[in-house]
Amino acid sequence: MSDDSTSDLLATRMRALVGRLAPGDKLPSSRELVREHQVSPVTVARVIAQLAAEGVVITRPGSGTYVASPPRSAPPADTGWQTVALADRAVDTGSLADALGPPAEGTIRLDGGYPHRALQPVRPLSAALARAARRPDAWDRAPAAGLLALRTAFAAAAAADVGPDDVLITAGGQSALSVAFRAIAAPGSPVLVESPTYPGALAAARAAGLRPVPVPTDADGLRPDLLADTFAMTGARLLYCQPAHQNPTGAVLAAERRGAVLAAARAAGAFVLEDDVARHLGHGTPTPRPLLADDRDGAVVHLTSLTKPAAPSMRIGALIARGPVMARMRAARLVDDFFVARPLQEAALELLSSPGWDRHLRALAAALRERCSALVASVREHCPEWTIERVPSGGLHLWVRLGPGQDAQAVAAAARQRGVAVNAGTRFFAAEPPGDHLRLTFAAAADVGELVEGVRRLRSATRP
Repeated sequence: MSDDSTSDLLATRMRALVGRLAPGDKLPSSRELVREHQVSPVTVARVIAQLAAEGVVITRPGSGTYVASPPRSAPPADTGWQTVALADRAVDTGSLADALGPPAEGTIRLDGGYPHRALQPVRPLSAALARAARRPDAWDRAPAAGLLALRTAFAAAAAADVGPDDVLITAGGQSALSVAFRAIAAPGSPVLVESPTYPGALAAARAAGLRPVPVPTDADGLRPDLLADTFAMTGARLLYCQPAHQNPTGAVLAAERRGAVLAAARAAGAFVLEDDVARHLGHGTPTPRPLLADDRDGAVVHLTSLTKPAAPSMRIGALIARGPVMARMRAARLVDDFFVARPLQEAALELLSSPGWDRHLRALAAALRERCSALVASVREHCPEWTIERVPSGGLHLWVRLGPGQDAQAVAAAARQRGVAVNAGTRFFAAEPPGDHLRLTFAAAADVGELVEGVRRLRSATRP
């Protein structure tokens, strides 16, 4: 049994014991707890410290551990005045928050946007962080734009004619979205987005005061014919798109459309914010080079991140751009937090330069390919009335259209009652959705067995 599970079990038993005692009663000594529960003194000390931090027990040095008294009840604070003082709501996290609340412990996760811990490069990450922490300047202030060596690494990976001065380090991809939207477009402006698209981009755009305007997609990605019409109709000066392994559909922008998308943006005098965070999430087949590599005039602002292929807390991303727009983005980033924490930047640099990083990416590609295939096969077997419009060649998600008469929100709620979490498709649209969809994530479950069991439960959730 792992240390974490042993601690959790002891904590559960201790809470049950506290529930049988009265406030002020003394708990058994650490030595007695070690003997009774067959655990180490370190585990006992850790659990007692945890319960003390939660206010469940009180420790008195030299005396022992006692059941804490419940806090005195106080009248609730009157915060009604805030309703008058607060201005119009500019930040809407509805597209990010799950309306059903956080899943219960033990729920099979076919939702979310991060790979399971089993798919993370835990050892290379730990080694990189340890090496970074040993640097004598690890805790010094970092340059506002980011460490030169890290910016150089991102510039080299962009496969474009850019240098380190064209790179701005950010605290992950979501932070980069927020910076770019605020820097490029004025509040009240329209921003064109794929339909469907990443909900975090919709939330960031709206928080910046922008108006997302949907542009339809198909199996080959964004439709350039409708894009040109939408630019003309709205006067927009910014397009947000995901050309590689689009979230949620998994689409890759077709080669013959790349030039048309850039041409439509240039004709409109608009920027293209290229979200490329899924580039390292391919399933083993080549991913087209970034749009940035085909841009000669500084129209493309490129966004990348290490968070998805590495781990949720590796909050390191980058914006790459040429011209005055970079100065605007540097200014927007500066007022947020001055700079990204140096130890994390140093750890990211160590990770990117280690042999373990390339090995991890190859292993991740194989694992994602296997999981995607298993999920597709399970959906086709257990939910044949659902339509899989494309089997993705990269990314973390499978986009499915539900059968006639099935409601995505109702299916998601019924699935939650059966112990499986999925994302209803509504939140991925800037306007009314054209149908009912689910986004099924094949990377968040513990293994392929959980994926298959999750789909079986989904099948039961769609039956009357």
